[in-house]
Amino acid sequence: MKAVMASSSGNTSTNNKSYYVKGIATIKQSGGVFLTNLISGCLQGIEYWVGSTLVLELVSNDLDPETNSERKTIKGNVEKRRKRKNEVEFEATFKLPADFGNVGAVLVENEEHNEVFLKSIVLHGLLDSPMQFITCDSWIQPNHITPIKRVFFTHKSYLPSQTPSGLRRMREEGLVQLRGNGEGERKSYERIYDYDVYNDLGDPDTNIQLKRTVLGATKSHPYPRRCRTGRPNSHADPSSEKISSSFYVPRDEAFSEIKQTQFTTTTISSGLTAILESLDALLTDQNLSFLSFEDIDTLYKQGFHVPTIQGNRLTLLQKLIPKFIKAANDTQNVFRFDTPEPLKRDKFFWLSDEEFARETLAGVNPYSIQLVKASEWPLRSKLEPQIYGPPESAITREVIEPQIIGYGTVEEAIEEKKLFMLDYHDLFLPYVNKVREIKGTTLYGSRTLFFLTKQGILKPLAIELTRPPTNEKPIWKQVFAPAASHPTSLWLWRFAKAHVLTHDSAYHELISHWLRTHCAAEPFVIATNRQLSAMHPIYRLLHPHLRYTMEINSLARRVLINSNGIIELSFSTNKYSMELSSAAYDKLWRFDLQALPTDLIERGMAVADPSSPHGIKLTIEDYPFANDGLLIWDAIKQWVTDYVNHYYPNQSMIESDKEVQDWWSEIRRVGHGDKSEEPWWPNLKTPNDLIDIITTIAWVTSAHHASVNFGQYSFGGYFPNRPTICRNKMPTEDPSVEEWENFVRKPEEALLECFPSQIQATLVMVVLNLLSYHSPDEEYIGQYMEPYWGENATIKEAFERFNSKMKEIEGIIESRNGNSDLKNRHGAGLVPYEVMKPFSGPGVTGKGVPYSISI
Repeated sequence: MKAVMASSSGNTSTNNKSYYVKGIATIKQSGGVFLTNLISGCLQGIEYWVGSTLVLELVSNDLDPETNSERKTIKGNVEKRRKRKNEVEFEATFKLPADFGNVGAVLVENEEHNEVFLKSIVLHGLLDSPMQFITCDSWIQPNHITPIKRVFFTHKSYLPSQTPSGLRRMREEGLVQLRGNGEGERKSYERIYDYDVYNDLGDPDTNIQLKRTVLGATKSHPYPRRCRTGRPNSHADPSSEKISSSFYVPRDEAFSEIKQTQFTTTTISSGLTAILESLDALLTDQNLSFLSFEDIDTLYKQGFHVPTIQGNRLTLLQKLIPKFIKAANDTQNVFRFDTPEPLKRDKFFWLSDEEFARETLAGVNPYSIQLVKASEWPLRSKLEPQIYGPPESAITREVIEPQIIGYGTVEEAIEEKKLFMLDYHDLFLPYVNKVREIKGTTLYGSRTLFFLTKQGILKPLAIELTRPPTNEKPIWKQVFAPAASHPTSLWLWRFAKAHVLTHDSAYHELISHWLRTHCAAEPFVIATNRQLSAMHPIYRLLHPHLRYTMEINSLARRVLINSNGIIELSFSTNKYSMELSSAAYDKLWRFDLQALPTDLIERGMAVADPSSPHGIKLTIEDYPFANDGLLIWDAIKQWVTDYVNHYYPNQSMIESDKEVQDWWSEIRRVGHGDKSEEPWWPNLKTPNDLIDIITTIAWVTSAHHASVNFGQYSFGGYFPNRPTICRNKMPTEDPSVEEWENFVRKPEEALLECFPSQIQATLVMVVLNLLSYHSPDEEYIGQYMEPYWGENATIKEAFERFNSKMKEIEGIIESRNGNSDLKNRHGAGLVPYEVMKPFSGPGVTGKGVPYSISI
């Protein structure tokens, strides 16, 4: 249920002693029903009756000059109730003393038995303004549950030192309430923001095999913090929380009504759980491979038949599937997927070495490709040789030099910045032997080398796969190169590419996507609500970038990254997936490198160049992600610069702003506390420091997330292009006579048996389609102005420039995609790179940059 305070033609009269102000409140129903009984954690639909009441009190900005204390608030008496369509309006009248001063806030009580969603408040007839609009966007709990009155401030933003005297106590107490006391189990209706480690990924009480390592607050497994739930400890593993139906997020972090309808926790968890439960017995059956590539094609034509789902599971499944999959017949359990765009354009796109390379620059994971630097050649591992074997790479000059036309030596190619690499060697190698103990999956450490041709496209040169030594076997490493001239070499190359793609899929999903956006951003959300008042201008700047992130992260912990969840069932890294992301956080994550320009420079994909348009010069000129991303980066930074400089006209104001200093300190020391002592954390002393910090957060939550999320179905919906698991080792790794003969006799069948099973592939396709879907109420960056921004003429003008820039970027990207000279984004059968286009309609579109990590 939503409640909206709507505008009305107010009736105003004044005299020397008092005057009247009117306000209108509207409670919006949802199809005649709304969700209630959240107190017990159970959502039930009941009919709404019109007898509910909101009590409003106006708060003055000023203290009483005689007592030097807060003025008495003025209550409004509800005079009228009107029902309009699915809304119930409340009209209240306030009698204010003439010396009441400006209204700075409204207190709200809910005397109904159920929560209501208050959208906004509009007051008419104030002396300083004919109309005062107050944005609320918050759930109001009944006063018998939460007796503390809710405070909503007007749209005028204040730094702490500028707070009107009549609002100072409320400002400070509001933050205290949001922090809680760190005790007890959180209830679904609460609005408490607190921190905890990732100790709820396993479920050891159900099965000790589902115990998972606690991530965070240890040197061996550092990690960002999540929102605290406070559930009891597990009996089987006291270091973990007991898993229950409660995956708490503060109430105001819940999805909007439209987004809930499309993608509610109940539907997705129940629907996917139904899939997993009904197919679990089949997941480990190695006979469930696709028999041919033609069978894969039937997923988009005839559909995929799943086993009969007993009882009410089919009903639960149907709540999820129709949004994203065309059901051939509701009674037949048939899923028929939309054909991904690359497959529509070129049936054989996934076989192309050029496409394999191009997607490192214009695919779903453009964050891994890096320049091979002179100091890194010859390639060597940094891992302990006594554990992982000799550090020297098997990729030698003899492998590379015959393939780099126009360059005599590797050194010359490196000097000219022509060699690039996907490096999944040292990060993955410590998990290889562990993963190989699990039936139905395998793993390698890998390096893939590319050469930049004169046409500006990347050409794959070699793939190195490594298995570290075991007690029984010495180290195994082998290099594979493109070799279309011999069938055996060609098929081995295809196998090697499949293994590298599973590594890239795991790195993308666990690190580029989950760790660097969803996971790393949750502390930003928590600290912003704990330390920045809702009237703080920086809170209001950040708020659109933080919406819904905690809700989707909670869902991820419930069905995606949990033990026996989607990732573990469908990715090669299996139960070590989250440990791998912790290792990446330990070795790779730095806040300063989350900024796009510094990230590109760190990977050698750019060099600083003040004379270039964005202050950097790209190493590969036609790098679609970077070229488009830099446009958005610059636009965000200019908007943030205009905003911050308006509220902080001189440097000293930053260091004297206690709220913003505590906010940044808490992010570093608590939210990312395992890295609190790292020297690379930016200082916060000047407006430029704040501009850089906020631009980075805004980039991560908007464009970075969009770049690795909304293209997932386009590139992974046809799973041979991006398999998430390789179930069998390379045919050349210690093969038996029978294994080798089977490979030579039927290489296509061997590759299909290595690929994900039918069940794994279908499950991933469902999830990728779901995650690539834009909600009808998606909020795209720079599209609509937040109400409080429009109150200030300077900020309004700055946002309008930001909005115009986003529209201009749309046109620039469209033009680039039509440029035949840009061969990484234009050509026969190629999908144009549109992921960075700011705006989109609903559905799976492969474009659109929302403000926040909302899915």
